[in-house]
Amino acid sequence: MTWWQSERWEAVICDGAVRSGKTLSMGVSFFLWAQARFDGRQFGLCGKTIGALRRNLLAELAPYLRSVGMNVRERRAENMLVVRFLGHENRYLLFGGRDESSAALIQGSTLAGVLLDETALMPRSFVEQAVARCSVPGSRLWFNCNPEGPQHWFYREWIQKAEERRALHLHFTMDDNPALSRRIRERYQRAYSGVFYRRFVLGEWAAAQGLVYDFFRRERDAPAAPAGPFARWRISVDYGTANPASFGLWGELDGIWYRVREFYYSSRRTGRQRTDAEYAEDLEALAGGREIQRVIVDPSAASFIEVLRRRGFRVVRADNGVPDGIRVTADLLKRGRIVICRECRDCLREIELYCWEERAGRDAPRKENDHAMDETRYFAMDLAGGDGGFAVMSVERRV
Repeated sequence: MTWWQSERWEAVICDGAVRSGKTLSMGVSFFLWAQARFDGRQFGLCGKTIGALRRNLLAELAPYLRSVGMNVRERRAENMLVVRFLGHENRYLLFGGRDESSAALIQGSTLAGVLLDETALMPRSFVEQAVARCSVPGSRLWFNCNPEGPQHWFYREWIQKAEERRALHLHFTMDDNPALSRRIRERYQRAYSGVFYRRFVLGEWAAAQGLVYDFFRRERDAPAAPAGPFARWRISVDYGTANPASFGLWGELDGIWYRVREFYYSSRRTGRQRTDAEYAEDLEALAGGREIQRVIVDPSAASFIEVLRRRGFRVVRADNGVPDGIRVTADLLKRGRIVICRECRDCLREIELYCWEERAGRDAPRKENDHAMDETRYFAMDLAGGDGGFAVMSVERRV
């Protein structure tokens, strides 16, 4: 809370396990510093998106700041907070660092300090632009994040060079959060495996290696499709012409979504490509006259989406974020919220072969045996975002 009183440090970096208290601790410290040291100045609050920033930082932090006597007013239309405390009034601008184009949003601002929530999920160009905006004398930088891979640029350029950059590096574990009970800590430990366990429970900057879903066991985790009756039906689609196409039929029973049937077609195996119209007929056959609530489709399949809409299907463009989608899918599989049934042979074949690519700098699964995996990921992200699903290992939180 008081690191900024030392002239030794120009920045603070908080990394480590999920639910370790780093976000709230940093937020409180940031506002105390800003209001104690400045009056009439402008600061930056940055998240992956503005919606995520409001939900993951401000929703919990703003009531706490008010409880200690700060007057906090939000101007939502301007994406701004105005805070008055100790006779000082300052403005806090909200920025989203979703992609490379986001750097332009913060360019031109003059800031007395910036807080970047989930820094490792932001493009380097955005982070560096935010840092460059802090030109006011006495300005400081505040970073927090969950770990990614050891080749990540932020780990290499900031954490490993913290002393050189005059940055105080504080590593958090779940034991640092006094509000987290032993039972809850154990639940989080059960929820993760492999690289996600090392990153989000142990707080390590670990490389992704081996099978993506290393916890999955066909004999244990792939039961026969239940008889029903199912409350709702959905279909997920990974579209392919030269590459395989994979469709999954999902039914909800007692709050659990079962992948009960599938369609899988490889033109390389058969020697013949199918048209959009033929694929639409295949999807209708998979639906089998059931009322399909929605079809979640690979967002790049624009022509196929249009064909489905003309045939009366409600189509949703899938969220194609790969690392976050894998985390969400792994969580839902481990918690039994989604189940791949034994009738889905191609999906089960792929999940037992789906592995990480050894690629420096970023996590990426190998681009093979991934078509059923992609549409399963589309379904999981849609479920987590649209049904009020809770994904404990989702680092990028959706707006």
